[in-house]
Amino acid sequence: MTLLRFVAETGSTNADMLVLAEQGAPEGSWLRAGRQTGGRGRMGRAWESPAGNLHASTLVRIGPNDPLPHTLALVAANAVHALVAPLCAGQARIKWPNDVLVDGAKIAGILLERVGDAIVIGIGINVTDHPTDLDRPVTSLSAQGAADADAGALLERLAHLFAHWLAIWRAQGLEPVRAHWLLNAHPGGTPMCIVQPDGDVIEGAFDTLDRQGMLILRLANGDSRAIHAGDIILI
Repeated sequence: MTLLRFVAETGSTNADMLVLAEQGAPEGSWLRAGRQTGGRGRMGRAWESPAGNLHASTLVRIGPNDPLPHTLALVAANAVHALVAPLCAGQARIKWPNDVLVDGAKIAGILLERVGDAIVIGIGINVTDHPTDLDRPVTSLSAQGAADADAGALLERLAHLFAHWLAIWRAQGLEPVRAHWLLNAHPGGTPMCIVQPDGDVIEGAFDTLDRQGMLILRLANGDSRAIHAGDIILI
């Protein structure tokens, strides 16, 4: 069952959903805010959240037979890509671990957080607006030609797509989710550098995702390196 709730303004839908999860909110709950005043991205970054864009969070209750919880990032990425790709003039691609880009410009981000048996998944999509003062390219659905896109209608579609991929993840395991992710991600051989949480930088080329959803980087000397966390810069 899908439960969609809307609030005009809040600090962070993820923060609110974490509280709701502790209070027993069921799987399938979604919270959308018209505007966030304290939206968060990965690594503690701020996420700009003006009215008109999509800012929403949902939760998944992890069961004993489910795949690894962090692989829900792949589930969410598949759903977001399926939502935005048909609406964009450019080519939408998934960037590990949790971004969707259009012709190299970021249009959506995903943030996973955990409390107890609940994984809270926050999704931000630039619908009507996008920042213009960042050090990396950013875009929006409006800039991609979808001027009539509406955040509320998009969430209804996103909830359906997420439920579809969640059911596959739970019933069939990670492999079909991973395979679909790879079809829509940066292609093999894409040069990239990884800025790891400790600040170290590793350069190489994208090889694949392993069976646990980790990025496999092919180094210049031919060795492979499994990347568990970090920021990717596509070269």
